[in-house]
Amino acid sequence: MGLVRRFGPLEAVIMDRLWASGRAMTGREVHEAIDRDPAPAYTTVTSVLDILCRKGFLRRNRLGRAFRYSTLATREAYSAELMGEALGSSKNPTATLLEFVGRLEPGEAASLRAALERPTGADQPADRGGHHESGPTR
Repeated sequence: MGLVRRFGPLEAVIMDRLWASGRAMTGREVHEAIDRDPAPAYTTVTSVLDILCRKGFLRRNRLGRAFRYSTLATREAYSAELMGEALGSSKNPTATLLEFVGRLEPGEAASLRAALERPTGADQPADRGGHHESGPTR
C-alpha cells in the first residue's frame, strides 16, 4: 500500500460534501454546499477540486462549459486505507490494533465482532457515504 494523503481542511469539507451527496456535483454545487463562515471563494473551491483530481481522489467530466466531479472511492475505503497505513507504520501493529479496538464504543465493538464472524466474501454493509466506484485513493 502506498502513502495515503490526508486531506487539508477545505479538501476534507469538499470530499465530505461529495460523499454525502452520493452523486457527481458541479463546482458551483459543491461551493453552494459548503457551509463555512467565511465561505471560501468559488475559484478557491474549483482550484481545490482540480487539486483533488490530480491527487487521484476525484474524477472530472465535462458538462457543457462546467465540470462534474465524482469521488473515485468511498469514504469507507479512504478511511480503511488510512487505518491500514497506521497499522503498517507501527512497530507493534497488534498493540496498535488492540489500542484502537479498546477505544470503540460498545455498539461499534459489537459491529466489529459481527463483521469478523461473517464468512469472507459475505455481503458488505450498505455504503452510506457516496459514490460506489472503487479506485485509487493515494
